[in-house]
Amino acid sequence: MACLSPSQLQKFQQDGFLVLEGFLSAEECVAMQQRIGEIVAEMDVPLHCRTEFSTQEEEQLRAQGSTDYFLSSGDKIRFFFEKGVFDEKGNFLVPPEKSINKIGHALHAHDPVFKSITHSFKVQTLARSLGLQMPVVVQSMYIFKQPHFGGEGELRAVGP
Repeated sequence: MACLSPSQLQKFQQDGFLVLEGFLSAEECVAMQQRIGEIVAEMDVPLHCRTEFSTQEEEQLRAQGSTDYFLSSGDKIRFFFEKGVFDEKGNFLVPPEKSINKIGHALHAHDPVFKSITHSFKVQTLARSLGLQMPVVVQSMYIFKQPHFGGEGELRAVGP
């Protein structure tokens, strides 16, 4: 993609977001999925750092706002978990790979697969076509949609 069309740019300016189907190749998507699988398989989160992610402000302040693990995650790759996946001692009640809500916030800075895609020529070209003069990637996340879990307002299929 060399740049956005005038209608795409107008849609972005109007809505604040733009869906770009096919922007990433199938190979790039598979590479990220495979890499996330490796990261999850190597995951080692100490009991005191097992933070449940919430989109509700009060819960977020109580659970994440008081923990250094969350507050200092901006320049690290950290794991955040679904609500209800730990017992009272912090042990997993479900398989760890099914407990993750998201991985953030610096995949673009520390993981070679995510770094290469985030800083690729096509992403740079897209940023320029949006009129950004000196864009900076502040945060990156891989968001999971686990069966049987979900935030408020989310509908998720539950299967066998």
